[in-house]
Parts: sequence; C-alpha cells; structure tokens
Amino acid sequence: MNNAKIVFPEKLYACWHPVGYSNEIKADTPFGTFLLDEAVVVWRTSDGEVHAMRDVCIHRGTALSLGWIKDDCLVCPYHAWQFDKKGTCVKIPQDPDAKIPSKAKTPSYHCQEKFGLVWVALKEPVYDLPNIPEYENADWKLVNTGPFDWNSDSSRQVENFTDFGHFPWVHPGLLGDPERPKVPDCKVTVKDSVLHYSVVRPEATNSDDFPIFANDDVVQPERRSVYELHLPYTIVLRLGWGKEKGMVYFFTSQPISQNKCRGFCIIGRNYDQDEPDTILQEFEQVIFDQDKRIVESQRPEQVPFDFTEELHLKFDAVAMNYRRAMKKQKLSY
Repeated sequence: MNNAKIVFPEKLYACWHPVGYSNEIKADTPFGTFLLDEAVVVWRTSDGEVHAMRDVCIHRGTALSLGWIKDDCLVCPYHAWQFDKKGTCVKIPQDPDAKIPSKAKTPSYHCQEKFGLVWVALKEPVYDLPNIPEYENADWKLVNTGPFDWNSDSSRQVENFTDFGHFPWVHPGLLGDPERPKVPDCKVTVKDSVLHYSVVRPEATNSDDFPIFANDDVVQPERRSVYELHLPYTIVLRLGWGKEKGMVYFFTSQPISQNKCRGFCIIGRNYDQDEPDTILQEFEQVIFDQDKRIVESQRPEQVPFDFTEELHLKFDAVAMNYRRAMKKQKLSY
C-alpha cells in the first residue's frame, strides 16, 4: 500500500478555503472536516466567533471533533484534555496539579466567517476574499444551495463552472439550447489573482418546474454573464437580462483532497423573492448532479495544467487563462 503523503502546491495552504456553511458550525458541537488532506476541526466560542485547529489531540491522536465544548475550550473525547482557541492544552484532568508540557498543543489555523460560510487558511493568507456589495444589500435575497460533494479535484469543479460549451448538451432545456450551441467570443483579463471576463450567450427558456431566470419568456433568450474568477477556486457570477432584474452566483470549492472536493453555491437575486428557497435549491441540485456525472469521469481527476496534455480550441479561452494564471501564481500541481 502506498501511504505517501500527497504534496500540494505550498501556496494553496496560504489561501482562504471554505469548510462549511455557517449554519453547519453549531454553537455547542465541534465540526470536523478535511482541507488539503489535513484533518481540521472548526468550533465556536461563547461569543459566536469561529476557530479552527488541527483535528488531532497530541496525547493519543484522537479526533477532537468527536469531543465537546466547555468553558470556551475544545475537549478531547478520549481523556477530556481541554484546548483553548489557540490550540494550547489548558487542563489535563488525570494530573491536575502537574505542569502542562509545552508540547501539549495542536496547531491553530486562520479562520473567518463571510458570505454565510466559514473559511480556513492553513497558513498566513496571501489573497483577500472577494467583495460582493449585493450580498450586503437588503434588496437582495440570498439562498444557500448544496453543498455538492464530488470525487474530483477542486480545479475540475471550478473549471467546469467556466465552461460555456457544455450547457446545451449537459443541461439542455435548463441552461442551454442544443439548437444554439455556438460559443461566443470571450475576452479574459487577468489582474493579479483575479480573472475578469463576460459573455452574452444563448439561454434556455424557463421551465415550468424551475422558473429561475428573469428572461421574461423570450422565445430565444440571451443572458449577459459577468465573471470574476478569484484564484484558486472561487467564482462571482453576475447575470443580467437587459433590465433591472439581476442574479449573483457565488461559487467556491473546498479542496478536501487531491481527488475529492465540496462545492458551495450561494445565490442572490433582487426579484421573485417570495418564491420558496427550495426552487433554487432543487434546480441547482439537478444542475450539479448533471455536471458531477461528467466531471467525475474526467482523467486525470485534477486539471492538467500542462497545455500539451489536452486539446484546446478558441472557445476554451477561459480554461486556458485559468490554467495559465494558476501556474503563474504557483497554485498548480
């Protein structure tokens, strides 16, 4: 058996990554997950602040996420050692009078809450999270969809989100029209760690089951999509149909391991706010399930950042720029 540890690009550890929706991290229960193959536990102190540390007790290697929270400390379920928010052990019940060894601690990580998500960076972050003014505006209603667990690398999940050519075939009648498969030209501008691009493309009419978009039942509707792709795995997409109605998709992927990821999608819109959240949630579940089947079949599971390994055509401009930018920023495998 090959137990060699996966080697990720060092800079990925210094990026903010989502680890859960805010409502998944309860006030009284630790939340365990994995990030870049590292076991991570996320929890809240009594002031509601989120904290993250390695999900391993230094004593016998037990997962701290199986424990509980007491006196603003995380308690190991095996021997009830208590760790504060900095990861330092502050109580050993079996020997309460002894000096606690300096080795009795677990690494703590950078942690913050934004957009209704909890984010963790395993090292000092090198990029800021994006700004989305619409998500701070009461005229916009936000809906959490997913999360979407895939057996693929985050790079594949994100690059699928940038691909215009698959809509008519993978999502016919929902996102694309097989009778109008042509992909329009798309110019990509790269500014530091953010790709900017926009496209006006054919869109399917709203279905009876999913009246999602504001295309006013036009026979051959089009949408204007304006993208920001924040390296390594975050996308802000603004949709418009030529009038005041708009929609903002915020998508980000958690790199659990090299071949496993978890996508989070938060949708904001300034129309149809009385519709139940389940319409958007069920729509996105259908879309992501259609994509999942395709992306999980891709080999290799990670995006091959070497251009010679796959064939690229003009309509692959976004993917090509994404791969080039990831290499330039030293975020690629």
